[in-house]
Amino acid sequence: MLVVDDDPTVAEVVAGYLQRAGYLVDRAGDGHRALAAADEARPDLVVLDLMLPGLDGLEVCRRLRATEHGADLPVVMLTAKGDEADRILGLELGADDYVTKPFSPRELVLRVQSVLRRAGGGAGAAAPGLLSAGDLTLDPQGRRASRSGRELALTLREFDLLAFFLRHPGTVFGREALMQRVWGWEFGDLSTVTVHVRRLREKIEDDPAAPRLISTVWGVGYRFDPVED
Repeated sequence: MLVVDDDPTVAEVVAGYLQRAGYLVDRAGDGHRALAAADEARPDLVVLDLMLPGLDGLEVCRRLRATEHGADLPVVMLTAKGDEADRILGLELGADDYVTKPFSPRELVLRVQSVLRRAGGGAGAAAPGLLSAGDLTLDPQGRRASRSGRELALTLREFDLLAFFLRHPGTVFGREALMQRVWGWEFGDLSTVTVHVRRLREKIEDDPAAPRLISTVWGVGYRFDPVED
């Protein structure tokens, strides 16, 4: 696991809590060192501060997602800002979760554990067995998704969201319900769901601006309508 924060005190506290939870932790104090460490150590998850000197956390996340090993690497983003725009931008770049400073280190550990459980196919993740609809095929056990035989580059949360939709075709779910059943959160920023739906549409729809698969039911939520060949 890699903790990236330019504040040595914060990095030490976060790393200490994660180590006590049983994780091996490396640290990096800036964006360039973070990318080098991620390339060398291939961590299972990155805890990434948004405000870094030189190369900020958003750019680090963008560059990680552009690499083969970082395309589906779980990222939990830390931000000292309460600005919703920063959180949304982080999610749009592929962050799987976020925690706003000041935060409880124990809460961060719980968020990390939740993300890793889903990444490893643990509790709350989709059960084995291929899922398909039209030209979409998803393998929950192998954590692979494809469209017309072409593999899709999905982040952890995008994968879980698509799996949930495939398992519940034709049913409308509000953002609160999706947050509870896909993210496992009882409360949180509902824009998280909105951003992930938008990102998923960009990867599975012919025209994301006029979606046919994931429909918006105004005032209610979203519905997955499989288009059969």
